[in-house]
Amino acid sequence: MSKEIKIALVEDDENLRFLVAERLESEGYKVLEAGNGEDAEQMIIAEQPDIVLLDWMLPGKQGSDVCSSIREKGFDKLVIMMTAKAQDVDKIEAYNFGVSDYITKPFNMDVLIAMIDNKIKFSLNSDKAESYRFSGMEHHPNTHLLIKDGRKVELTILENRILLYFLKNKNKVINREELMMEVWGYNADVNTRTLDMHIVRLRKKIEDNPDSPQFLQTVRGIGYKFSHE
Repeated sequence: MSKEIKIALVEDDENLRFLVAERLESEGYKVLEAGNGEDAEQMIIAEQPDIVLLDWMLPGKQGSDVCSSIREKGFDKLVIMMTAKAQDVDKIEAYNFGVSDYITKPFNMDVLIAMIDNKIKFSLNSDKAESYRFSGMEHHPNTHLLIKDGRKVELTILENRILLYFLKNKNKVINREELMMEVWGYNADVNTRTLDMHIVRLRKKIEDNPDSPQFLQTVRGIGYKFSHE
């Protein structure tokens, strides 16, 4: 890596923190560690890491509060929430604390590293926080915001992942399986109806007329295509 990438690792379980830190350092990342929310917040604001790996359940201040708080203080880099169980993911989906993405425990270290490498490849290639423009709209994936006609529209994590994938693959026909793999990951236990439901919700946020979409078009029998000049 050309520049040193700093990752703030916020986890109260010392064993897990040690294991994750050791692996990240062996991959060439610089790791900053904190075991509770208050310390984490001060560290993140002072050090401005490139990525925050944040545990959902922390002593004292919860992960979600830490995330809201650093966002309010202007931290706009990646925040990946580590959650212990799937139902926490629903909470993350429902309320936007400004989490960029999440991974559920117990996670495989290789999956975590692949996720981080992937994020870094995309977000640090551009000097400023990553953003995409299309047709008068602007998408800021790290903070889940869509600016449409000057108004802020909040996206859920899954809508954010879907839109980002389409924006990286403009005018390409993407089949449903590929999209589901990208959005829900390896062991995705989702059916295509769930995907279609998220697409419908996303269309309501980006299309002027969601019933005859201009951008997010259905390709019959295959999947979708994000059509844009």
